[in-house]
Amino acid sequence: MTFDEEYRREVLEPARAAGDQPPEDLRVRYALADPLSGPGVEARVKQVRQCWRRARGQLKYRKLIDRLEAEHRELAPLFAAAGHGDLRALEERLAGGRERGERRRAQARAGLADAAGFLRMVTPAEVEAIARSGGVARAELERLAAAEGVTVREPDPLPPVAPYAAYRKVRESLGVLGKRHLADFLFGARIAGPIRVLDGFTAPAAPGAPGASALRGGVLRLDADAVAAAGDEWARRSRDTSTTHAGTVLAALRSGADLAELVRYDIVDRLRERFRQRASERALLRHATDDLGVHAEDARRLVFAVVRETAGGGGLAGRLRSLLDAGEVFAASELADASAIPAAGGAGEPSEEEVLAAEARHRVDTALRLRENAAAEPDPDRAWRLLADALRLVRDLPGARDHQRRLPPRPVPALRADVDTGGAGTGGTGAAVRLSWEPSPSTAGEVGYRLVRRTGRPPRGAGDGEAIAGERDERPPVNVPLYYGAVAVRGDAAAPPAVAGPVVVRPEPGEVELLAGDGQVTGRWRCPAEAARVVVSRDGAPVEAGRDGFRERVPNGRTHHYLISAVYLDAAGREVATPGVRASVTPSAPPVPVYELAAEPDPADPGLLRVRFAPPPHGTAELVLSPVPPPWPRSALVPVEEVRRATRRLACTPAAGGLAVRPGAGGWLLAVTVAEGTAAIGAYHRYVNLPPPRRLVAERRGDHVHVGFDWPPDVAEVDLVYRIGRGARRSPDPDAERRATVTRAAYDTQGGVRLPVPEDEPVELAVAAAGTVGGTRVTGPPATAEVEARTVVRYDLERTGPPWRRSLTLRLTCSRPLRVARLSLVLRRGRVMPYRAGDGETLGAWEQVPVPGELSVAVPDASGPYWLRCFADDDVIELTDPPIRRLQVP
Repeated sequence: MTFDEEYRREVLEPARAAGDQPPEDLRVRYALADPLSGPGVEARVKQVRQCWRRARGQLKYRKLIDRLEAEHRELAPLFAAAGHGDLRALEERLAGGRERGERRRAQARAGLADAAGFLRMVTPAEVEAIARSGGVARAELERLAAAEGVTVREPDPLPPVAPYAAYRKVRESLGVLGKRHLADFLFGARIAGPIRVLDGFTAPAAPGAPGASALRGGVLRLDADAVAAAGDEWARRSRDTSTTHAGTVLAALRSGADLAELVRYDIVDRLRERFRQRASERALLRHATDDLGVHAEDARRLVFAVVRETAGGGGLAGRLRSLLDAGEVFAASELADASAIPAAGGAGEPSEEEVLAAEARHRVDTALRLRENAAAEPDPDRAWRLLADALRLVRDLPGARDHQRRLPPRPVPALRADVDTGGAGTGGTGAAVRLSWEPSPSTAGEVGYRLVRRTGRPPRGAGDGEAIAGERDERPPVNVPLYYGAVAVRGDAAAPPAVAGPVVVRPEPGEVELLAGDGQVTGRWRCPAEAARVVVSRDGAPVEAGRDGFRERVPNGRTHHYLISAVYLDAAGREVATPGVRASVTPSAPPVPVYELAAEPDPADPGLLRVRFAPPPHGTAELVLSPVPPPWPRSALVPVEEVRRATRRLACTPAAGGLAVRPGAGGWLLAVTVAEGTAAIGAYHRYVNLPPPRRLVAERRGDHVHVGFDWPPDVAEVDLVYRIGRGARRSPDPDAERRATVTRAAYDTQGGVRLPVPEDEPVELAVAAAGTVGGTRVTGPPATAEVEARTVVRYDLERTGPPWRRSLTLRLTCSRPLRVARLSLVLRRGRVMPYRAGDGETLGAWEQVPVPGELSVAVPDASGPYWLRCFADDDVIELTDPPIRRLQVP
């Protein structure tokens, strides 16, 4: 074998199979022999290049040889040095080539693993694409796939349409019947294991199942006999909606469609539905094996085919359509060229591969023209739009996106910088710079903005200066000229900046505070560190002040206006004063506390508290409520803000000798005297809030009265007082009054309060919240209720007299004599008791019936069953029925 033949077999053919990718290892590329020597390397390189020239005459090697020659121009210095005896650079390049080759194989292995996914299966077209993109021979990649346990195969062909036109109705009926699929409908519990639907239908049969073949273990047959057996089974059932749906399924099975194909399509359609719902390969496989009961190997092949299939089928056409649908049009065009798909337009109908390849090539050609026009376009916005159109056609067009990201937008027209002394400036001095600008006129793409600040001169770009986050420079340098720039940015490109400045930030004195005293004013502030001094004026007249404050004597009762300004030195050493901070204060005499305080509830309105005290000579008296004892001693002078934080100010109305107030919640009622931001602590009173119970309800329940109410908030217990009997309210006897103390826990446990009261006695009761103040038990305003007495009349029915003249005797009894205004005896036929007088036939009715007494009526001429019951039309009595056996006639 000649050198050319051996070189073509060992080097050129594997490189061409790897997508015309030259070998990374120069020992293989140039057929170098070990050990390396300068003359030997030079001679072998010359021999290999002569082989390249001869091989270039064959069309299949031309592209590969062109790449080899192009890369050889970069490698020529290595071989020239080796020819002169210096092999170090060549040896380093040889070591790097081996590393790059290993890295390429690792990348190809990773790409293979990604394509195989959870199913560990890939198509030959995917292997071809991975081999070409990774520069690895397909045979080598197939060996890697076998070593990694990845199966390379074409997807199984799946039925594209249902063999039965009304399959959708069949699918709905199977869902109503609760069947997983058609095989489950036909065989049900007779299936003993996973079914197989590829390469023919097979399903293991349960022992003794009808329809099983004589094969070992038993196999269910999918044939007309199985359909007939299923039809006979449903025919034996009573007619209902389920048999209607079963008839729909049986009609499909008897339609003449291929049963195995119909069952296979039913399984595939359910997998396709899950795949359209974005289910993963793992989820699809689990659905096929666990939910549908498909054999693991068939499930793996089905999922692989469903995931890889497209509208036009699999194979090269499916791969082309998949790339086009994913927007990878350039890759589809490359695949079409690599697969040597001819252009459409020949004789006959073009194949799907030719149509898809023509679409990809046309879109790539159009996008390339747009990219060329964009490169020659002087207007960046128009060039950006041309590239956007090209990328919409071919998302993976090489160089288009990078070119688009390098197109700058038009600059910002104008920038404005305003000093804001109300911000949080340097050191908290309250100065900031607010930036505002007009947007860039560019409307193509997404235009962003970057803000920069530079001291002493304007910034020249986005990186020339300190970046500013947001539209405010919260910490600008003080008393120096500042320049700001706004840069319009699109992608990786930036426009020239719009500049504003110079601006000089000179903060005002911070935390200015004026304190009014008795005939004096004290001023305090924090002077900015960069300021030379602070000047103060009152009503236009200068005031002697230091760097951090002042104090002066002024008249009481008059408002004084102050202006506090910071003074800075400019670059020439001249003083520059800020506009200043204005503040006002009114000095006055210190407030006088309230020394004595009396508080008592208003008898007419228990929630209103009347507070009496002597008005203080200086200041305004207020009432506040504290939840805890006041923390200040009496007569202490404290800031009003401190009192406001610790207490709640009460709304008061003037009253005789003091104020009227509704404290609401309990606490300490404190009198404070306020004058110009100062409060004098006065006397206080402990107030206990005992509101009356709300929505009091008292109901008689047999020999007890049930009492319920809304428990007063923040109250631990209530006092209950009640009297039993007529005239108990007017009785002076204290023994007639009964008391009880009820806790919240007892009330919640019993669901209210139960009072033992005879049914024929009235009761009056009162409930009031209770508490302890200063060791004395007090109660709040009570809530009252009355329960009238209830008279109970009992009756009994008895049949008396000889059999030929039977009668009903009605006996009435009561604890005291009385008369019932109207009494009626009612008969109701059937087994339902009458509940009112109109529920049946009236056997007898009587007016002003004396009690105790007896009434008689003839036994009704009625056959059982029926009920007898009495009803009283009287508001002051209650009838009590005898046992049911007296009322019901069977």
